[in-house]
Amino acid sequence: MGFHLPLIFALLSLAAVALANHAAQPAPQLYWNSVLPKTQMPRAISELLHPDSTNEEKSTNIMNAVGNGKQTDHKGKPENIPLANGIYYFRYDHPIDNYKNVAIFFLEKDMRPGATMNFQFLRNSNKATFLPRESAQSIPFSSNKLSEIFNHFSVKPTSVEAKTIKQTIEECEAPGVKGEEKYCATSLESMVDFSTSKLRTRNVQAISTEVLEKGATMAMHKYTTMPGLKKLAGDKVVVCHKQNYPYAVFYCHAIKPTAAYVLSLKGDDGVKVKAVAICHLDTSEWNPKHLAFQILKAKPGKIPICHFLPTDHIIWVPNHKSA
Repeated sequence: MGFHLPLIFALLSLAAVALANHAAQPAPQLYWNSVLPKTQMPRAISELLHPDSTNEEKSTNIMNAVGNGKQTDHKGKPENIPLANGIYYFRYDHPIDNYKNVAIFFLEKDMRPGATMNFQFLRNSNKATFLPRESAQSIPFSSNKLSEIFNHFSVKPTSVEAKTIKQTIEECEAPGVKGEEKYCATSLESMVDFSTSKLRTRNVQAISTEVLEKGATMAMHKYTTMPGLKKLAGDKVVVCHKQNYPYAVFYCHAIKPTAAYVLSLKGDDGVKVKAVAICHLDTSEWNPKHLAFQILKAKPGKIPICHFLPTDHIIWVPNHKSA
């Protein structure tokens, strides 16, 4: 019996280490591993899984990206126009000359190998991390509960932070455009559930744009498209956009018909980027004054319009091997 004791102790030690590692993983990651065991977690999600007790309690110091992509003023003075089905980036009353040298929007043919585009892969400076679903569900997320939300995060109702919280919730509660299935995920678990339900499979890919060199600058650069353009499966995708909020909230919407691509870019500074591009095949419901139509000199519904996803957004698509 004594001969086997070292082996038994070794196995018990390994088991203890495995249990400790499992317990050390945050609840959202455990849920991902159980529901999507074959899906690699993109950087845009893994970076938001660092547990931080102050984040769940009263932290509001992550509200430093105020004003990044807010909604249209429905009183007739539009501030921002949807980039695509409810996501806002660019004011259409800005002079178009501000964007004439930047590839904000482009055509499918512009992704051919050797093509060059000027672009700046910006990140949302809001570093808010995920809460476990149980914690997120215990905090109100409704325009009818704003006073409770402000109190929970120790935010003054007249502050800029309060305005940002209110705008984010209002965007989440606003009805989607025709053909859009939208949902604001207040946890990673709910994002997984929404995305897989809309794609009708758990055999999915979740992909984000990634700047491959650590410490690379986010300045404007000229990027060259490298060989290896990959079109992702399916004509229906789910795209999730990081919102400005005290904890991680993503505006997710199922878009169809859409073509999605992953392409390799190389900047004039030598930095490589794995970029995700979305091409909207039906723009007939877009506002005619959308900046995309001004840049591309096009009209709604006439041509597919493409754009890159920022590094903190995620696209969900069926895996090629899905049944």
